[in-house]
Amino acid sequence: MTSVFLEHSATCPLFGAVEKRVAVPGLIRPTLHLLEKKRIDQPVDFRREIHYTYYSYDTSRIVKIHILESNMIKKVGIIGCGQMGSGIAQVAAHADYRVIGNEVSEELFQKGLHRITRLLDRAIEKGKLDSPTREKILGNITGSTDFADLADCDLVIEAATEDMTTKKEIFAELDKICKPEVIFASNTSSLSIGDLASVTGRRDKFVGLHFFNPVPVMRLVEIVRTIDSSDETVAAAREFAESLGKTVVMAKDSPGFIVNVLLIPYLLDSIRQYERGLATRDDIDNAMKLGCGHPMGPLTLADFIGLDTTLFIADIMFDQFRDSHYAAPPLLRRMVNAGYLGKKSGRGFYDYNK
Repeated sequence: MTSVFLEHSATCPLFGAVEKRVAVPGLIRPTLHLLEKKRIDQPVDFRREIHYTYYSYDTSRIVKIHILESNMIKKVGIIGCGQMGSGIAQVAAHADYRVIGNEVSEELFQKGLHRITRLLDRAIEKGKLDSPTREKILGNITGSTDFADLADCDLVIEAATEDMTTKKEIFAELDKICKPEVIFASNTSSLSIGDLASVTGRRDKFVGLHFFNPVPVMRLVEIVRTIDSSDETVAAAREFAESLGKTVVMAKDSPGFIVNVLLIPYLLDSIRQYERGLATRDDIDNAMKLGCGHPMGPLTLADFIGLDTTLFIADIMFDQFRDSHYAAPPLLRRMVNAGYLGKKSGRGFYDYNK
């Protein structure tokens, strides 16, 4: 909901120049020059006040326009409290959203909460966070093992296992429970958002919200728009992501979106060249770090992403595009089958148990 307040104005045509495009029928757009725009966030009552200061050539007067917006997203449900889900819960709670973390068991929720607590404690030790903020973040998060607890959420973000059948089952069930105006979002890194939305009766209120790991550190969010996503849904998703301090990029609903469609072939080629004996593991990583300025080499990055995740995304994109760039090297498949999944399993291209 948006309320508009006009000060120092003898005529109302000034509304036509407001960047928020507040429509007032029958009014004519005047000639204005924007002098200042100031935004004041009020997270406690979920409002944002925007002050515009204009000079009107028509009236030779300074005009001030105030827009008071109500942030319609106040309560956020997150399905899955693994590494991605707990990260999203942490940044949302830090931004003063009320967060419900849903897991299949209380044990898994507590595991995710422990991960958040550990990261917050580490931030305090480094002087990046104070104790009151830590308590505020944890106080904004509650756990759940029942989808019914998400019924009155304004936004539900699914961060469950990367499996189309599982995700569809989740959204089909949520569609029966959640209020009609709720926005559904998936954190999938590769699956079709439109396919996920197809099991619901609210395709216009469905988007992809792809965060990156580790969520509290990585500033990017890909918003994935389907052919059915409404302008209002996309705008609300963008506002939510930006309120978390993230930079938003927009992508169409295509496998891999922006980042992975470019990243996965790079990782696969690096594994392929390592398998062929082009260079050692360390030399491949150091070559890309020192020669291209990358913060970490491709084999290290694959370990951090998860070799199983890398393989899964590669297989999806190969099935979609039938392009050899997305064909997984035999070595990657053998390592995943052997349980060498990267950092999360303790061993991938590097040994993390040492």
